Amino acid sequence: MLRSWGEAREDLVKAAVLAAAAVCSYLLATGVLSRLYSASRADDLIGGLWTLISTVFVFRDSHEHSVAAAISRVSATAASFVLCLIYLAFLPFSVWGLAILVGASALAVTLIGRSGDAITAAITTAVVMISAGISPGHAWRQPILRLADTVVGVVIGVAAAWLAQWLARQLAPRTGGAEPRTPGS
Repeated sequence: MLRSWGEAREDLVKAAVLAAAAVCSYLLATGVLSRLYSASRADDLIGGLWTLISTVFVFRDSHEHSVAAAISRVSATAASFVLCLIYLAFLPFSVWGLAILVGASALAVTLIGRSGDAITAAITTAVVMISAGISPGHAWRQPILRLADTVVGVVIGVAAAWLAQWLARQLAPRTGGAEPRTPGS
């Protein structure tokens, strides 16, 4: 089924805002945040990727859905953060440690009643652990860096989703002399 011009225009606006938010989050992580702390160029790029992924992950069709996705993303990352930080403070990256922590992070969020976050926690753990394998010097910093990347990406993603919805409302055809809606209405 073909979409109407108004629907297609709204979709185009949302896609353009998402693309801009993705680039902004990547550039913020690789250009600005990496100046605060940089373990290596590879680590900076992983941070940019992780920030971008977090931005895209929370960009949803409504503010409420974006906030719910943000809570999901941060809670899964927090579980992964705790487990990976404890592990990497004492042990180096290993395939067995990766496997154990992927399972443990999925189990941890399930046991605290957030079973829908199990996959995200497992993926986050995989990224943290493999990042620790790529940059083994001070591997314990990886959970901290990926948590920071996640928070930055989530904030950008929620803000971008709100902006996209606001712009779409502003560009919507006016009918019956209705006043343009203000943000949050």
